[in-house]
Amino acid sequence: MSSSLFSAPNRRGLLFVALAAVVLIVIGGFWYAHASMSAKPTGHTANDGSDVGIMLGLADAAYHDQHLVAPVGSNVYEFYFSVLQLDPSNVIALQRMRDAFKPACDVVESTINSGDLDEAQRELLLLRMYDAHNYKLALLGSVLDAQRVIERRAHEAEAARIQAQQASGGQGAN
Repeated sequence: MSSSLFSAPNRRGLLFVALAAVVLIVIGGFWYAHASMSAKPTGHTANDGSDVGIMLGLADAAYHDQHLVAPVGSNVYEFYFSVLQLDPSNVIALQRMRDAFKPACDVVESTINSGDLDEAQRELLLLRMYDAHNYKLALLGSVLDAQRVIERRAHEAEAARIQAQQASGGQGAN
């Protein structure tokens, strides 16, 4: 028998080494992917002690309490605008403002429907600071304007009724 480089025991050993190398490469790939996904994002995070971190923490608390655009001075958008003044490219603030936009629009619509038009105007202006050209905000602005016209006409009708009542009361006394 001739001794060959690729005899059966050598082939099995070579196959075992190749298989072990492939397994190690696959395990290393999974480890790297897991480490990449679980790595902390760079930059500030909520409550990291920095000014930005504190503002992010306040914004998170406001979001949890559903204070998206109200009350004045203590709502999600005002806190995130403060973050962006300190760190204009803060990815967390920009993403969370984007995520809160539709629910915040719903809050503005609800405020309009409840008749608190001055508060709705303030909330709408706050959202326009985020996205001045959004079609949803344009629609809400139109609804707000229409509600103001309805309110003005109701006030004018009430004033006319009071004037008519005073005029008829003044004539009856003569």
